[in-house]
Amino acid sequence: MKKLIPVYVRVPLIFFAVFGAMEFFIDSGDRPAFVKFPMVSVFLFVFLFLLIAIEITISAIDKITYQLLTEEQKSKLEAAAQVSFKDSQWYTKIVKSLTKSEPIENESQLLLDHDYDGIKELDNNLPPWWIYLFYACIVFSVLYLVRFEILGADDQETELKKELAQAKIEVAEYMKTAPDLMDEKTVTLISDAPALAEGKTIFETNCAACHRADAGGQIGPNLTDEQWILGGGIKNLFHTITNGGRDGKGMIAWKGTLKPKEIQKVASYIISLKGSNPKDPKAPEGEVWLEEAAATSAK
Repeated sequence: MKKLIPVYVRVPLIFFAVFGAMEFFIDSGDRPAFVKFPMVSVFLFVFLFLLIAIEITISAIDKITYQLLTEEQKSKLEAAAQVSFKDSQWYTKIVKSLTKSEPIENESQLLLDHDYDGIKELDNNLPPWWIYLFYACIVFSVLYLVRFEILGADDQETELKKELAQAKIEVAEYMKTAPDLMDEKTVTLISDAPALAEGKTIFETNCAACHRADAGGQIGPNLTDEQWILGGGIKNLFHTITNGGRDGKGMIAWKGTLKPKEIQKVASYIISLKGSNPKDPKAPEGEVWLEEAAATSAK
């Protein structure tokens, strides 16, 4: 019977649609999913054979149904149908070679003596497509055994462990330079003018109310001298701005308002104001901070 889409178009179309969907949805990195994950190859292999088997079965059912039609019904069907793909010579040969099906006229010659409540059994051989699939499974099992048990290839659990270990390394490398994952241990001092200009804008917007626009100190301490209540330097200053000052009387924590990169810029700007000598500065508070002394104590 005529199909809207010929089988030689339908089977590849369905197969490659499933193949493309698996490649799209399975994250396999820089390698195809069917290469990186053996089970994907197994699935595609079995799916293709089942797809072909289904088409062969449908074709066989169509053929049997056609044989059961009356001559009048056959003539009407042939008149209504145009060029039918299944009637092509090469397709008929393929179906016959894969099914080895006997014509329905020969059914009486294949009947066995077995009779189960009126159900009779035919002495048909296994269809070649089923035998080919069985042999293919044997070949695959041998290859699978050699690859994983003899050659020692990584199984899925080992691959997962290696990928997780590599992911941890990549995350650690990313965190070293990721601006929004910066903390007081990884922050560095910025000295380029554009970044300091951004830090100045952030300071004037958020910090000037307590420290004055020139950082000379008002409610908050003077930020231009060498004395610091909670320690100087980019790391201490980053920590103080992020987490806040002394409990109950210090500066609020800005980590919920400013991003780590913004805190780095404003901290670097504040450090750049050292020795700027603003007018009428607030009296020094805290202890003198020297970068050399901090580096010595850290050793």
